[in-house]
Amino acid sequence: MPYKGPGKGYADVAAHFREQIQNGELAPGDALPSVTEIRSEFDVAAKTVSRALGLLKNEGLAVSRGALGTVVAPSPLVITGADRVDRMAKNGRRYAPGETSDGHRVMWKSVYEPQICEALNLEPSDEVVIRIRTFRQDGKATSVGVSVYPPRTIAVVPELAGEGRMERYWAELYTERTGREVAKGQRTAQARQATKDELDALAIDTPRHAAMAVLVTNVTFHDEDGPLSYWEDVYAPETRMPVPG
Repeated sequence: MPYKGPGKGYADVAAHFREQIQNGELAPGDALPSVTEIRSEFDVAAKTVSRALGLLKNEGLAVSRGALGTVVAPSPLVITGADRVDRMAKNGRRYAPGETSDGHRVMWKSVYEPQICEALNLEPSDEVVIRIRTFRQDGKATSVGVSVYPPRTIAVVPELAGEGRMERYWAELYTERTGREVAKGQRTAQARQATKDELDALAIDTPRHAAMAVLVTNVTFHDEDGPLSYWEDVYAPETRMPVPG
């Protein structure tokens, strides 16, 4: 369907393909449509297409490949766990092309981290279920996802305490069983020193006692009665991720 409308330009064309890359509909190495095809689809001038493709290249999302034209860059954006949920709702994709996860672990553990205790309204030493996995793009570790669930969430969705991957999104099960909607809070980001476990999961070899900074994003999910889950994503150095614009 042609993209028509007053005031639409190269930024709109770039946004279309940026979203496809972020959603995993276009994988690293996939060719973008030709200039002629983009002109026809969006009803824009060749100059507009050129500027749109130039913007994607400047953002590191696309590269020129001679006779192949413009293709998705080898290292695409890595999204957060919360964005992954949104992507699944849009197109049903749990993973982007070339993306996998491993190192899945599930454990009951006493929690002492102030940030987690505050986010989930817990007292230090309260027990929670923690689920951990490492995400990879074409075999290379890009991020570690950590999700923490307090006892009241586990009481409704006991599958979260079981080994292995969840077949369905936990919040859908929670809403089905309680009738209460699950809301996503504000995502925040910070830089901090990586832990030894995080460095191991990301396959980062650092000298003994050396500090390594990593970018971390986190978000809390809740219903009308309070917090239900705390998610944290830890990104490998040089990993690129989208941020709200």
